[in-house]
Amino acid sequence: FVGNSTYLDDHGPPPLKVLPFPSQVVYNRVGKCGSRTVVLLLRILSEKHGFNLVTSDIHNKTRLTKNEQMELIKNISTAEQPYLFTRHVHFLNFSRFGGDQPVYINIIRDPVSRFLSNYFFRRFGDWRGEQNHMIRTPNMRQEERYLDINVCILENYPECSNPRLFYIIPYFCGQHPRCREPGEWALERAKLNVNENFLLVGILEELEDVLLLLERFLPHYFKDVLSIYKNPEHRKLGNLTVTVKKTVPSPEAIQILYQRMRYEYEFYYYVKEQFHLLKRKFGLKSHNRKPSPRPEFFIPSPLETEEPINDEEEDDEKWLEDIYKR
Repeated sequence: FVGNSTYLDDHGPPPLKVLPFPSQVVYNRVGKCGSRTVVLLLRILSEKHGFNLVTSDIHNKTRLTKNEQMELIKNISTAEQPYLFTRHVHFLNFSRFGGDQPVYINIIRDPVSRFLSNYFFRRFGDWRGEQNHMIRTPNMRQEERYLDINVCILENYPECSNPRLFYIIPYFCGQHPRCREPGEWALERAKLNVNENFLLVGILEELEDVLLLLERFLPHYFKDVLSIYKNPEHRKLGNLTVTVKKTVPSPEAIQILYQRMRYEYEFYYYVKEQFHLLKRKFGLKSHNRKPSPRPEFFIPSPLETEEPINDEEEDDEKWLEDIYKR
């Protein structure tokens, strides 16, 4: 046989790749909110389901200049789809720079618990290796490394006071300079972004329910995630990311932290209430531990979800479609 036959001659054009919807997901993970556990799961899931997991080696630059935002958005937007991009970075508005806005997901936790985990992790690392904290904070002086947490709080060291304690809200508020200033403006903007740009913001204290909802909303990325999470081998790996040498501050010190983090707590309870409403819509029953005492400056109580409800007014799939169109 002599000829110049091509694939197109014999078979016609190759079939177009059918992408799942949404095909662009961003997990701008908040530090010390279980993100290393979730990234471990994502590495397994990306192999299993064939999506493009795009991670970043930059862990300590969450605030970007305008040019840095444009460059990062360009790099993300040109990644092979379907992709899930993950990095510690404050919310990026893709549409501001002419890009298609991806679906955002995230997880947060009780603000004081997050702060304490970060405080001791910076000093002593986790179970993955006794010396990994020395790699992360090699220039930390010994007196700082072994600084008593109560002294840090009660004597108002910079690490234990604002603006350092205003940490979670900027991940949802965005890159505007005012997003780093503790106050109502940043809080309200963060709430607005949660409502308009995030498919799901979960609570670490109820991680299994977060994973269940992610599997429901984003099956191409998270199908079978809960069974993988409960696998003993994965649990063994997850335990290595637990921070070591944590101690609990005095009640007086904790109350001071509550006062300094009042905006963080207002945001946390807002997200928690939204998450519980979502669980109710999909018939999930809460099995979380007994909640920690609520800070005194909060008066309204969040809606606690104890029993599943039947919601016949709105179809679940229609609700998901509306979320994706935002």
